[in-house]
Amino acid sequence: MVITLIVDSYAQASNGTTMTTRRFAEVLAQHGHTVKIAASTVDNVEPDHAFELGISKIPVLYQVSKSQGFIFAKKNKKVIKKAIEGSDIVHFLLPFGCQRLGKKLCDKAGIPSTAAFHLQPENITSTLHMNKLQSVNNMIYRKFKKFYNKFDHVHCPSKMIANQLIEHGYKANLHVISNGVSHAFKKKEVAKPEALQDKYIILMVGRYSVEKRQDLIIQAVLESKYESKIQIILAGKGPWESHLKSLGEKLTNPLIFGFYDEKELLDVINYSDLYVHSSDAEIEAISCMEAFTCGLVPIISDSKISATNQFALDEHNLFEHGNYHSLKEKIEYYIEHPEEKEKRSLEYIEYAKQYSIDNCVKQLEDVFELAIKENKEKKS
Repeated sequence: MVITLIVDSYAQASNGTTMTTRRFAEVLAQHGHTVKIAASTVDNVEPDHAFELGISKIPVLYQVSKSQGFIFAKKNKKVIKKAIEGSDIVHFLLPFGCQRLGKKLCDKAGIPSTAAFHLQPENITSTLHMNKLQSVNNMIYRKFKKFYNKFDHVHCPSKMIANQLIEHGYKANLHVISNGVSHAFKKKEVAKPEALQDKYIILMVGRYSVEKRQDLIIQAVLESKYESKIQIILAGKGPWESHLKSLGEKLTNPLIFGFYDEKELLDVINYSDLYVHSSDAEIEAISCMEAFTCGLVPIISDSKISATNQFALDEHNLFEHGNYHSLKEKIEYYIEHPEEKEKRSLEYIEYAKQYSIDNCVKQLEDVFELAIKENKEKKS
C-alpha cells in the first residue's frame, strides 16, 4: 500500500503521538509499504516521501504548545494535496487544522481515510489547570467529535478511550489496537552508574506536566522510611520541571532529570529497580509498556481516565490515584520483597509479548485494507 500519515509534529520527538507515528512509519515501511509523511517539519524520511507543511505560530498557542513538546502544522492545502496524491489510504493522527483540511481533500479526491484518537481532552485542560472541570473536557470531546464522526474507522490505543468515545456519542467503528512496543526494548544487563551503585532507583518516563503527577512520586519517597537510599529519575521534558525541582529540594538524593534517546533510555530502564506511572490521564502510556517489556516492574495509578492501569498484574502494581501514601506503601512492598519483584519481572517480560509493535501494526494494516475495500465498494 501507499500510506500517507498526517500529523502535526514529526521531527520533534518529545511527545507520545510523534513517537507512535515515527514507529508506525518505520514498521509499515519494513512491511513493504510506501509511507509518506506530512507534518510541520519532517526529518529522517526520504525526500520524495516527506511533505513539510510549515509551523503554525499562532501567538500564545504556539508558545504554550511548544513548552509541552508539541508543534501545530499549517493548513497548507498545496502540500497536503501533493502528499495525498496517489495514496491508497491516508491516516490522520490528530484532529487539528491540517488534518481537518486533509480529510476534506481526501473526500473530494475519493481517497479512503482513517483516523486515530491519541489526544485526551484532559491532556489539554491539565495544561490550563482546568482538568477538574468536566464540562470543559466534555466540550473538547464534542469539538473533536465533529472531526472523528466523518470517518468510518477510528483507531483507539486502549479500551478505556474507546469507551470514552462511545459515551460521548462517537459513531465510527472503533478499533482497539495498542500502539505497540519497539523491538529495541528488551531486558539486558546494564550496570548502574558508579554514583548510583548503592541507590534504589525509581524511574518514571513522561512529559513534565500537571496530569502526569510526578509530584506524587516525590511526596511518596519523602515520606518513605527508605528515603535516603532511593534515587528518583524523571525522564522527559516539559514546563513543570521547575515545580518538580522545588518539590524535590528536601530529598537526600537530588532528583535526576533528563531527556534520553532510545538507546540511552533502554540503559536507564535496565539499571532501574522500579517503575512508577503516576499519571491521572493517559490513553495508553508507551513508556510504561517499554519499561515492563524490559522486566522493570511497574506501580500504576488506578485513575479511571488512565488506561495504563490495564497493565497491572495484581493489586501490588496499583496505587490509589492522587494518593502518595498509597504509592509509598506499594514502593516499600517491593523494596521489602525483592524475590516477589524478581518473579513479577519475569511475568511482565512474558506478558509484554502481546504488545509487540509488529503485531499491532498488522492489526492496523487490516483496518487500512478494510477502509480501502469499503471505499471501492462505495465507488462501484
